[in-house]
Amino acid sequence: MTETSALVAPEPQTNIHLVIISGMSGSGKSVALHALEDAGYYCVDNLPPELLLPFIEVEKTHDSDKIAIAMDVRSANSLPLIPVQINALRHGGVHVTPLFLDASDETLVRRFSETRRKHPLTKVSTHDQVHDLRDAIAQERQLLAAYREMAEVIDTTMSRPAQLRTQIKQLLAVQHSQLTLVFESFAFKRGVPTDADYVFDVRMLPNPHYEPGMRELTGRDALVIDFLQQQPAVTLMRQHIRDFLNHWLPELSNDHRSYVTVAVGCTGGQHRSVFLVEQLYKDFKDDWVCIKRHREMESA
Repeated sequence: MTETSALVAPEPQTNIHLVIISGMSGSGKSVALHALEDAGYYCVDNLPPELLLPFIEVEKTHDSDKIAIAMDVRSANSLPLIPVQINALRHGGVHVTPLFLDASDETLVRRFSETRRKHPLTKVSTHDQVHDLRDAIAQERQLLAAYREMAEVIDTTMSRPAQLRTQIKQLLAVQHSQLTLVFESFAFKRGVPTDADYVFDVRMLPNPHYEPGMRELTGRDALVIDFLQQQPAVTLMRQHIRDFLNHWLPELSNDHRSYVTVAVGCTGGQHRSVFLVEQLYKDFKDDWVCIKRHREMESA
């Protein structure tokens, strides 16, 4: 098969929803693929990119309407084809959702060390396996950079398998024709989410952690909500974030962005950031497709 024949777009077809999963080795692609299989998708693991368009042509004759394909760095030589092929599929009427699973380098190193699996880009033998693994991860990031730029990024650094399955199902449940706005609370002490498009630091706001009876509560509890709603600085922060998003979301939508992740962080990811994510979700849910996540609460 020649590269030219592989890039021939399929005939217009509007009922196929294709999810393409890629990402860092050790980031949870197998878990994501299993979640899609549970959701009724016909799943294929490690399909070479040059076979993508011919495969979709075959599946059209089988009346398949939900397909999920995992591609990874094992197809390194043909990875540059993926963005081109996604454009060809979209021009052919296929709805394509590209997903990229990511995690911090430290997390990936730990996962490979715990499972004693070999990274696909590591050398056959080396005197310094950790150094070799870190080099492989860096090389993998370079190879997948172009795909990451066009995909919805899911950070699995803090996620358990059950959480990742929930995130996948949430993303698939939203309307595909609109921009989806994801609000996520997090704790700075555990790192900034790698999937964030915008990060707002709210650690300067009054902290319910130091108020009597609030330490063990969260930003979804009435006592904390009442306290934060009485703080002018909190109200102003909410207004500033809301004004910023109201100004730029139409521009992002016009630029054909599918997902925008807004991360709000405080010290512990329990009070202020949770409260603001809940309030911002209410502010935008009537005008945009919205998802809310609380990283630290879900990973507890």
